[in-house]
Amino acid sequence: MASGEFAVDKLHDDSLMFAIADIAPRAPTHIILIPKQHIASAREVTADQAPLIGHMVTVAQELARGAGVFDRGYRLAINVGGDGGQTIYHLHMHLLGGQRLGPEG
Repeated sequence: MASGEFAVDKLHDDSLMFAIADIAPRAPTHIILIPKQHIASAREVTADQAPLIGHMVTVAQELARGAGVFDRGYRLAINVGGDGGQTIYHLHMHLLGGQRLGPEG
C-alpha cells in the first residue's frame, strides 16, 4: 500500500506514514494509520522511533477532528501479537469512533 502497488484511497499521506479507511470497519469511524517504515510489531519499537509514534498520534487527532469524533471521544489501538489480536505484522494503529465504545478485553 505504501509503495502504491495496491491502490487505496489515502485519508492522509506524508513522508512518515499514511492513513486509510478500514475495509472491515468495527465502528462508524475506523481509520488505520500505517507507518511507511516497516516495524513488525509494537514489541519492536525503539526509543529512536518515539517521534514516529508521536506523529501517528497527532495525525490521528487531526483525522478524528475531520471525522467529527474528536470532541465526543475515540479510541486509538495497537494490537500486539496473536493474543493481542494482531493479524498483520506491520505496525499500525486503529482509530475508532462515532459510537460509544465498550471496554477492551
